[in-house]
Amino acid sequence: MGGTEHLTVHREGATLVLTLNRPEAKNALSPAMLVGLYDGWTEADEDDSVRSIVFTGAGGSFCAGMDLKALAGQGMAGDTYRDRLKADPDLHWKAMLRHHRPRKPVIAAVEGYCVAGGTEMLQGTDIRVAGESAVFGLFEVRRGLFPIGGSTVRLPRQIPRTHALEMLLTGRPYTAREAADIGLVGHVVPDGTALEKALEIAEQVNACGPLAVEAVKASVYEAAELTETDGLAAELARGWPVFDTVDAKEGSRAFAEKRPPRFKRA
Repeated sequence: MGGTEHLTVHREGATLVLTLNRPEAKNALSPAMLVGLYDGWTEADEDDSVRSIVFTGAGGSFCAGMDLKALAGQGMAGDTYRDRLKADPDLHWKAMLRHHRPRKPVIAAVEGYCVAGGTEMLQGTDIRVAGESAVFGLFEVRRGLFPIGGSTVRLPRQIPRTHALEMLLTGRPYTAREAADIGLVGHVVPDGTALEKALEIAEQVNACGPLAVEAVKASVYEAAELTETDGLAAELARGWPVFDTVDAKEGSRAFAEKRPPRFKRA
């Protein structure tokens, strides 16, 4: 199991938990964090015993965005990480879920600041839980910058366009309740309990057939890029094979026998 000084990795049953771990900087992104994230997503993809991923931050914050000084290597160790970033110029975008979509469901557990790059990474997750005091926002325009982590493309596809444009063009902060009202997050829970709720949802996902879960997730994202007719055809292509799996037969038997299913990814 991987991890770096700024990104911890641990298992909770079938859930891989990735934790941004630079609380003194509100988990602003560093080379060590980006490399750790990339390795974490890769580990989850390659390990069939992982059925879900929970993505969170340590110290009461999710992520305050990029730390430009850290990424430039000013005042920080970590030549190995910078070498990894140079060797794969796309690594940081994969780490931030701009150029990579994990096969397994990703559940975000947000406390505190989730702004700029934090809100951009959030858009790469599938299910989102926020503590009541969480703060969201894309502040780039206030600094004369561009939210290049994918927000001008993904945000209008995930929430109503009027809300997406207001968030993008005003650069103002949003409360957790506002974020829920516009559909950016799905759950608002008492402060300090976002991780607990995310793990609860992960357990519900883990109890389902893993092949079915992965196929459903892939179908949802694939269809979003297609016409309805093409999307329905693609759904059949992904969905029918699931019915022929050992997991599907086990699910039917378990239902008939009124017992929990024992899925095997087969």
